[in-house]
Amino acid sequence: MTSAAVKSRSAITVRGSAEIVCDYLNFGINSILFQRGLYPPETFKAVENYGLSILMSEDNKIKDFLSTTLDQLKEWLVKRTVNKIALVITNVRTLEIMERWDFKVEYEGDATEGESQISEKPLKQIKKEIRDVLKQIASSVAYLPLLDCLCSFDIQIYTTNDVELPKEWSEAEPANIKNAQSVKMRSFSTNIHKMETVVTYKNDD
Repeated sequence: MTSAAVKSRSAITVRGSAEIVCDYLNFGINSILFQRGLYPPETFKAVENYGLSILMSEDNKIKDFLSTTLDQLKEWLVKRTVNKIALVITNVRTLEIMERWDFKVEYEGDATEGESQISEKPLKQIKKEIRDVLKQIASSVAYLPLLDCLCSFDIQIYTTNDVELPKEWSEAEPANIKNAQSVKMRSFSTNIHKMETVVTYKNDD
């Protein structure tokens, strides 16, 4: 086997990188829904990934919603038309926004290469970086205020202006929080997409 063949096999494509980002978001969002107590703990099941045990929702509505959203996101990440994904947690009764998780996307490397862009960064290293972020998400309950009201969640995707929205999507107002405080988590990078995670929450102290 030639070294070129080995090299191409370990390289990550733009689409592969978008998949890594969406996998992280799927596990990260599920972890947040569990940690923040949005749904009963018995509706979650532990799944092993990234060397961690992550609690994933078994509710079909949530699974379908995330699957549809992340499939669309994947296409936009490949085309470099997304700059942020926000998970917005809202008080169902008052409609006040209690918490917002921002997943900010930066694009690395040469944009002119388009979908032919390749990353040589080892998958093992990327997964370790993702594991570190997921650990931070899990430990965030230690400082985030208790959500002692019935809450719902939504996902907002911030795209460039030239994106044509699918018909089931709608324009949304930015989710601003009063008396906001933010905590920045670690970032991870595939050398094609870099993702930074920030949680902003309502601080009534």
